Amino acid sequence: MSDISVLGIFVADISFSGNKIPAIGETILGTGYSIGPGGKGCNQAIAIARLGGRVNFISKIGKDNYGDLALKTLKENNINFSTIIQSTNLQTGVAGIMLDKKTGKNSINVITGAPSTLTISEIDNHINVIQNSKIFLTQLEIPLDVTLYCLKKAKEKNVINILNPAPAVKISKEFFNYIDFFTPNEIEAEFYTGIKITNKKEAEEASTRLLHMGVKKVIITLGEKGLFYSDGNEKIYIKAISLKEVVDTTGAGDAFNGGLAFALSQNKSIKECLNTANQVAGLSTLKSGAGNAMPFFKDLKT
Repeated sequence: MSDISVLGIFVADISFSGNKIPAIGETILGTGYSIGPGGKGCNQAIAIARLGGRVNFISKIGKDNYGDLALKTLKENNINFSTIIQSTNLQTGVAGIMLDKKTGKNSINVITGAPSTLTISEIDNHINVIQNSKIFLTQLEIPLDVTLYCLKKAKEKNVINILNPAPAVKISKEFFNYIDFFTPNEIEAEFYTGIKITNKKEAEEASTRLLHMGVKKVIITLGEKGLFYSDGNEKIYIKAISLKEVVDTTGAGDAFNGGLAFALSQNKSIKECLNTANQVAGLSTLKSGAGNAMPFFKDLKT
């Protein structure tokens, strides 16, 4: 049985790079494109597996070329995919990514495809996999009723839950009763708190508000500014690792969450977990793509 279960989506990332991200109504001539594995859940599972974690990925895909890419990717990264549901009449998801080659920044449009039809009854066939894990990690890319159900079922067995609230969507107050680690970036944290975050002080204010909502531990990732952690007692601010040249920030948040889940499964202290996650996120920006850019354990400075 895997130490970590990830519920989420796989999409084929179709990435277009150019000297800028086009504005509305603008056409530019780009410099290249690529197709590779993506989707927050899949990226996070790859990050965990490459660090040496035993991970199970729960999702739904179509029986099509991108579905084949999903299974090939999971197999190559040694991820258990016995809980993948494949449908003949649904499409595997895709994401269109516009990448600014100068800064590595991006904008993304995700079409979730098959996972948008996931039901509680389909998940129930595999709920024991989640309940037998040390860590359960999920996001907000699949139906919310399924996500909440899995968080509840995991908590029944005292599994440590991580909710990466991406993309930021309105969730019921009930969610917050089952979340151990809440890991928004600064934009997502602003969505849930109304606090615009540009510095450490504002991150602290936002984390206090999130803790009052019922979350036990908050980690707000701040991009090139690092991260802020609070559990109401301990507060930790860590700067981003210094990098020579950022190539592509796609999937950096997923790398962070994967690194966090892995370190927690190894029973590390919270400071060690945050440092590992911070490092994994930074290293992931040195390569193009999302899933394929996840670093390996040997890349880390331990």
